[in-house]
Amino acid sequence: MQSKVKTVKEYLAEIPTERSEAFLKLRKAILDNLPKGFEEEMSYGMLGYVVPHSKYPAGYHCDPKLPLPFISIASQKNTINFYHMGMYATPQLLDWFVAEYPKHCKAKLDMGKSCARFKKAEDIPFKLIGELVKKMSMKDWIAVYEEKLKR
Repeated sequence: MQSKVKTVKEYLAEIPTERSEAFLKLRKAILDNLPKGFEEEMSYGMLGYVVPHSKYPAGYHCDPKLPLPFISIASQKNTINFYHMGMYATPQLLDWFVAEYPKHCKAKLDMGKSCARFKKAEDIPFKLIGELVKKMSMKDWIAVYEEKLKR
């Protein structure tokens, strides 16, 4: 379920009231820890944290008109979702997050390839996500991305 809005402000305004506080806290955890160079914008109908074309002119290989995605967060029908492409591309980073998660939350981790889904606000490990966000610089992400593209 992708939002059709065009701006971050519009996206934040459409988040359901019962989920707004947790979503804003998650956004703050990301923004407070996001390495230099990434930019926040709408990306694939979600809040995205991307490598802008000014830093990586080639853009995203699936659609070069789009900047290279890195992290996204979304308010879905029943969950708040956190996407981190670095975890998808770097098994060590994924392993670290999965191992650390139980130290921060009692709920079982509901996770896909790059997406952690949270049904309850109290299950979002804000501090852990902040730590994860700062583990990969923009330069590191571009290097990982390009290495994966070569394969």
